Amino acid sequence: MDKILCEVWSGTGDAGHTGPVRIVIAPDKFAGTLTATEAARAIADGWHDVDPEAATELVPLSDGGPGFVEVLHTALGGKTVRLDVTGPLGTAVPADYLLDGDTAYIESAQACGLHLVAPDERDPGRATSRGVGELIAHAIDAGARTVVVGLGGSATNDAGAGMLAALGAAPGRTLSAGGGALADLPGPIDLAPALRATAGVRLVAATDVDNPLLGPHGASAVFGPQKGADDAQVHHLDRALAAFADATAAATGVPGDPRSVPGAGAAGGLGYALLLLGGTIESGVARVLAAVGLSEQVAAADLVITGEGSFDSQSLRGKLPHGVARAAAAHAVPCVVTAGVVSVGREEAAAAGISATYSLVESAGSTEAALTRSAAELRRLAADVARRWGR
Repeated sequence: MDKILCEVWSGTGDAGHTGPVRIVIAPDKFAGTLTATEAARAIADGWHDVDPEAATELVPLSDGGPGFVEVLHTALGGKTVRLDVTGPLGTAVPADYLLDGDTAYIESAQACGLHLVAPDERDPGRATSRGVGELIAHAIDAGARTVVVGLGGSATNDAGAGMLAALGAAPGRTLSAGGGALADLPGPIDLAPALRATAGVRLVAATDVDNPLLGPHGASAVFGPQKGADDAQVHHLDRALAAFADATAAATGVPGDPRSVPGAGAAGGLGYALLLLGGTIESGVARVLAAVGLSEQVAAADLVITGEGSFDSQSLRGKLPHGVARAAAAHAVPCVVTAGVVSVGREEAAAAGISATYSLVESAGSTEAALTRSAAELRRLAADVARRWGR
């Protein structure tokens, strides 16, 4: 394997390039252990342990979930605005959004993220997305004419009802009470105030999740268990969201029924609510990669290293490592993945443009070591990658 990799390696970069090895390090977060910035730094440190002269370009990334605002602020500048908003369980939490000219970037996880709820308190039936609507309203009042909402990492399963309530939809108390309450709506839903509040504003849902709102591939069935729902609650939540979709289908001027649109089920159905308001769904990965100028940076590199917590089949369905690998392939630059856990086979990875994968758990010797010493173990793994791939 090393001989083949070295042959590929020597054919990358500028013709005749003999200077320091140039590495673009572009990971996502390692969920629950390392931010994207921390992961990038650990990988760079590990490489420099083996090759101190290497030129490393750190490009921490996000697909719209946690880290979205931080990554875009680093790339775009602008100013971050902090305010207290309603958290997933109703108590106030601090949240930042980025204002760049007349475009606002909001990270839904800052207002309703799973990380904001203790494991023993997680209940997608009562978690609310109201704080996301409060961020949107504040950004519009601050002059935003385009609002990009990064979706991912939510504790909610309320189809964005809480977000709509914060923008004026009624009955606000029921809509803010979590997805479980949507099964017994007390009357018709009035979306007109929310539509007025967002009139003239372009809303974008940034996500690479393609799940619809309902059914076996919908928000409740796929993501509910990750947020604490058992089988009975998953069934109840899916029925509740169906009732909400029935009640809202005729309450908006948007043509068609957005419940089946790919991405409507993102972030517990926040994608659906944004569609109700006339929003569009775009790739979070594509938007972030364009913002950071990844293609230009990769073009001058000898190797690209990306990574995330779990590199699995979902990673090959348009998630961040796949997007990075495509950018690398466009410039004939090899791309390797370092991940907490790797469950993608070699052939599958190669078909996606990934030259090699490396597991942190395998390198560290146990899941416990990988979780408790994440930065140190990732640094050690990166040093091993450097020995395999260095000149």
